[in-house]
Amino acid sequence: MLNEMASGISFFGIFLTCVIYIIAIAIQKRFKSPILNPLLVACVIIIVLLLVTGIDYNVFLYGKLKADGSYDGTGAILFQNMLTPTTVCLAIPLYEKLNYLKKYPAAILGGICCGALACLVSILLLSILFGLDHTQYVTLLPKSITTAMGMGVSAELGGMPSVTVASIVITGIFGNVVAGGVLKLFRITEPVAQGLACGTAAHAIGTARAREFGDVQEAMSGLSIAVCGLITVVLASVFAMFY
Repeated sequence: MLNEMASGISFFGIFLTCVIYIIAIAIQKRFKSPILNPLLVACVIIIVLLLVTGIDYNVFLYGKLKADGSYDGTGAILFQNMLTPTTVCLAIPLYEKLNYLKKYPAAILGGICCGALACLVSILLLSILFGLDHTQYVTLLPKSITTAMGMGVSAELGGMPSVTVASIVITGIFGNVVAGGVLKLFRITEPVAQGLACGTAAHAIGTARAREFGDVQEAMSGLSIAVCGLITVVLASVFAMFY
C-alpha cells in the first residue's frame, strides 16, 4: 500500500532524501562522531526504509508512475543529474585561492599526480592479489575520482558503472571519516597539503571534509578533484592493459 501511495506522488524521492539527510545531519551534530557521516547515515536509513516499507526503488529514483508505465522524472534522480554542475562550481573557491597554485605549482601538481598513481597502482596490485577479472578491475580503477567522470571511464573501459558509483561513494565516505585522524597521525599541518590529500583520495566528499578545515584546504581539494580526474581518465586506459 505504501508503494502505491509513493508511486502516485511527484517529487517523493526528493522529499524523502531531503528529510532523511536533515535527520542525518542532526544525528552527526548530536553525537559528533566522524563515523556518523551524514551521507553514510542517510544512505543507510533510506535503504532500510525502502526495504521495510516495500517502496519500489524505481519510484524513489525516477518519480511518479504514469499511466503508460513510465515515470515522470521527479524522483531522486534529479540529485544525480546535479553532480556535473556541482563539480564545476568547485572552480569558485579555486579561483579565490589561485595565488596558491601560482606559488607552489610543482608541489601541488606533483602531489596530485603521485596520489592518482598510488590509487591506480594499488588497485592493480590488489586485483592481482584477489584474482579479480578484467571487468571487475576496470570497474574499480576510477574509484577515487568524482562520480560524473568515474562512470564514463568505467563504461568506456568495459566496467560496470553502477558498481563504480558504489565504490566511489564508499571511497569518499571512508576518506571523509578518516581524514582528520590520518592528518593528525602523520602530523600534516600545512593547509595546502591537507586539501590536496582530501581531494585526491576522496574526491567531492573529501572536499566537504576539507571545507571544515579551512578555505585554503577547500580550494586545494577542489583543484585536486579536477586534476586527479583528468590524470585518471588518461592513465586508466593505460593501466587497463596491464591486467
